[in-house]
Amino acid sequence: MENPDFPFIRAVAAGEALIDLVRQPDGRYAAHAGGAVYNLARALALQGVGTTYLNALSRDRFGRELGRALHEAGVALAYAQPVDEPTSLALVALDADGKPEYTFHREGVADRAGNASQLIEATRALRDIQLACTGCLALLPEDRARYLPWLQDCRSRGVLVAVDANLRPAVARDEAAYRASVRAALGLADIIKVSDDDLALLYPHLEDPLEAAAELFALGPACLVALTRGAAGAALVTRDGRYLHAVEREPLTVADTVGAGDCFFAGLLAGLLERGGAADTPTLRAALARGMACASLDVQRPGCMPPTAQEVAQWLARGSVRIASDARA
Repeated sequence: MENPDFPFIRAVAAGEALIDLVRQPDGRYAAHAGGAVYNLARALALQGVGTTYLNALSRDRFGRELGRALHEAGVALAYAQPVDEPTSLALVALDADGKPEYTFHREGVADRAGNASQLIEATRALRDIQLACTGCLALLPEDRARYLPWLQDCRSRGVLVAVDANLRPAVARDEAAYRASVRAALGLADIIKVSDDDLALLYPHLEDPLEAAAELFALGPACLVALTRGAAGAALVTRDGRYLHAVEREPLTVADTVGAGDCFFAGLLAGLLERGGAADTPTLRAALARGMACASLDVQRPGCMPPTAQEVAQWLARGSVRIASDARA
């Protein structure tokens, strides 16, 4: 399955690809390519990480637009041909701070057309894969049989597994089953990303995010937890007790926060891969700063518009991101 146009694939991403219909102030809806895993795949490729998107896309107009945006970002497709199922849709309303609220339409859709065996086969067909990514809607209980065996197979072959919780409780029919499914996926991860909101849903009895990170480490082999905290920046917590926190030195002009977490995760993962997946503190500092820069550039643009590696390098060269270390974890 090696694609001659994309010969250096290092990462695979499996999960939702959809169209965000974002409500505008005048009541109209603007269509943007979206979906957390789809955004992550695009953002990784734009950071210079050769990436294959493993799920199917629809042959409908929205599916063609999704495919075009992936191609323009440099993402390869595991499915050479589109499928007949329609594209997933998300209705997005923004609050006063630009934070999105979602309503999803995802029954019988293209990005849910495959199964675990197809994901495993597609991943195994690619040489030199270092990283497998998933999260968000892929963690719903009804898709557990599709993604968990694939993650288990990736782990068995020594592929680094990165999972973004990115919880969407409004979509879950059974909240307890949803939490269990999320924890099962996080228990297979080497790198976990969560937001403040995710932690509040997963561990509502814990107010200290560092205590919550300890709970995440207890789920499985994860060595690194990335925590996004909105305007308060982002942090990394390691299993051995290191804590790094990143903030922007100056306030940003925020268009909206759609895709910010996805862009952050892409920058972080790209930074780690660039240094061979090392976990020394200088590598973590550089990767965290890169993730922060990716998110900061994205929030200044409407919708999810991941920055390029060059844009991130220019942002970091300004000294905009400040990193602090702490041993509280």
